[in-house]
Amino acid sequence: MFTGIIEDMGSVAGIGKGGGRWTFTVLAGFGPGDIREGDSIAVNGVCLTVTGIKGASFDADASLETLSLTTLKGLAINDRVNLERAMRLDSRLGGHLVTGHVDGVGRIVAIGPEGDSLKIEIETPAEISRYIVRKGSVAIDGISLTVNDQRDKKFTLNVIPYSAANTTIGSKKSGDHVNVETDILGRYVEKFVTRGEKEGPDLEFLYRYGYIKGR
Repeated sequence: MFTGIIEDMGSVAGIGKGGGRWTFTVLAGFGPGDIREGDSIAVNGVCLTVTGIKGASFDADASLETLSLTTLKGLAINDRVNLERAMRLDSRLGGHLVTGHVDGVGRIVAIGPEGDSLKIEIETPAEISRYIVRKGSVAIDGISLTVNDQRDKKFTLNVIPYSAANTTIGSKKSGDHVNVETDILGRYVEKFVTRGEKEGPDLEFLYRYGYIKGR
């Protein structure tokens, strides 16, 4: 589990393309002992497992399924990537609960300055947009952000200067693709209120939780 608060911007130092997986070598700014083999680390919002450590770099494997569902397949040598180590149970939750399981890929349709911030509009597939709500949370390339507005399959974000300068989002341009993970709470709520094949809560649910009275 992650928080969406980026700890470091690393760079891709190597890509090994195997038959069933790709191995990414990432140069990071973590100190000695900050990561170990077997640790989970989010790379542009994708939860990967550290398989090896070489000095200031680490290796992590991505399956073909992960590559097909994320932007990792488009990475090249020297590309910058957002990095976050898995949260500890005693750490603060500065952003929101992020699983590192990307829901899909979105496309930036507009980006530009708004005051001293960066305004970004992103388009997503319909199966993702249903879980994105105004003033809700969303992770973009692993960055915890707040949705300013949402209409149809598009939503807008405002990124403060600090986030733009300390993550990869500050270098994005229109047409770029990004990893999108919606707030998992929305999926739990949907599961909770959908009874079997029924859409929405049934009468039993409404009585039980006090929405209607007098059975």
